[in-house]
Amino acid sequence: MAERAKNTGRSKQKTVIVPDMGRLQPQAPELEEAVLGALMLEKDAYSIVSELLKPECFYLKSHELIYAAIVDLAVSQRPVDMLTVTEQLKRRGDLEQVGGAFYISQLTSKVASTAHIEYHARIIAQKYLARELIAFSSQVQNQAFDDTVDVDDLMQEAEGKLFEISQRNVKKDVTQINPVIGEALEMLQKAYNQKEGLSGVRTGFEGLDKITSGWQKSDLIIIAARPAMGKTAFVLSMAKNMAVQFNTPVALFSLEMSNVQLVNRLIVNVCELPGEKIKSGRLEEHEWQQLDFKLKELYDAPIYVDDTPSLSVFELRTKARRLVREHGISCIIIDYLQLMNASGMNFGSREQEVSMISRSLKGLAKELNIPIIALSQLNRGVENRQGNEGKRPQLADLRESGAIEQDADMVCFIHRPEYYKILEDERGNSLKGIAEIIIAKHRNGATGDVRLKFRNEYAKFTNVDEDVSFMEYSSSMNTMGAPPPISPAESDFLQPARSNEMPF
Repeated sequence: MAERAKNTGRSKQKTVIVPDMGRLQPQAPELEEAVLGALMLEKDAYSIVSELLKPECFYLKSHELIYAAIVDLAVSQRPVDMLTVTEQLKRRGDLEQVGGAFYISQLTSKVASTAHIEYHARIIAQKYLARELIAFSSQVQNQAFDDTVDVDDLMQEAEGKLFEISQRNVKKDVTQINPVIGEALEMLQKAYNQKEGLSGVRTGFEGLDKITSGWQKSDLIIIAARPAMGKTAFVLSMAKNMAVQFNTPVALFSLEMSNVQLVNRLIVNVCELPGEKIKSGRLEEHEWQQLDFKLKELYDAPIYVDDTPSLSVFELRTKARRLVREHGISCIIIDYLQLMNASGMNFGSREQEVSMISRSLKGLAKELNIPIIALSQLNRGVENRQGNEGKRPQLADLRESGAIEQDADMVCFIHRPEYYKILEDERGNSLKGIAEIIIAKHRNGATGDVRLKFRNEYAKFTNVDEDVSFMEYSSSMNTMGAPPPISPAESDFLQPARSNEMPF
């Protein structure tokens, strides 16, 4: 009995089973022969398989060389048949290695019909993908057993390599136009049914929504500005509008600030209290009341924040998929693009890495079918130009990569003339507290400028014609020695905070 118990205890121990690698790699030599023979018999066969196959997809080296010769002929628009392929192999010096002209003639004699060439080509491509994954997993396994390899670095490298394999092999079939027309009409009907006629995610900034019809699904939007222009303040104001006013779930990835710093900025924005008072906690009695009243807007708001430093584009991809699946996220904001990386992949320069990141963000927006907003820095060229027009950002000012402009569906700049001590425009109108959102690129719509009000003390953007805030009214009344009027609805919320407790 004791022996049985002892054995049972041993059976519960966790064991690591090393996979049996003594197997043949996935391959289909007969299908490779059939495809090569069909390519030399049917003149249109190459156009059918060209998007599916490349030379390295063939398992046998001789078949890889033959297909490479066929690709050479097809690219130079020469006929592909037994004689031309034999001649091309002779020019490349590969004829004897593949088995000579006799082997080429045998390939064509084995083909009874070219009708199934696409089906056969897909199987060859799948076998190649399986071999790629086997080689990849074997490499990761060997490195995982190596104690000198950092596990975090290995995970980043593995994720990058897997992403690279998936991108090389992802193919999307063409779609007949009828269902696409139906989808477009459905979107049109939804926009018509909305009072404002907006088809995308609303920002709460009326002028901006009017030009863009809201941020559109699958779009990559770049919002760029020089430091101190208010990029983070703008997206926080926008995220608050989306989540609080319209109940739109938003995810905010902050690579520059911690979650607490970000939420403190949001509290300053929503509660309209000076940032230094929020940091120090030195609030007057009426300010505690204001904080208590306004902060209720943020509770249960569908805003999700992530402060992972040096976030890689592959980590973002994993997290974004989960957020969309679990929380129904309708918009992703990244602060900011230049702090991201594509670790696990090798690049010749930072510019190439940023290009990879921008392409990946656009691909992720299409995959998840939601807008992705990425903040971006501008280079110093803006500072060297004179006058209000000279200080206005241009597409050429985007920092580190022209691919950002190319990949983005929309590029917006934030420009505050007041920052450069420009207090009036050419017509003499005051520019104090005015911010311009310059839509410099809009792939699917109009470009133009939108004016917003920037309230520097609260790091907050609002519509120009927005009513005076509760806090402004409260403060002005207190300076006159009278308390602000409180409605019955507000009286339930404005209970004085106890001196020994924080109200949030």
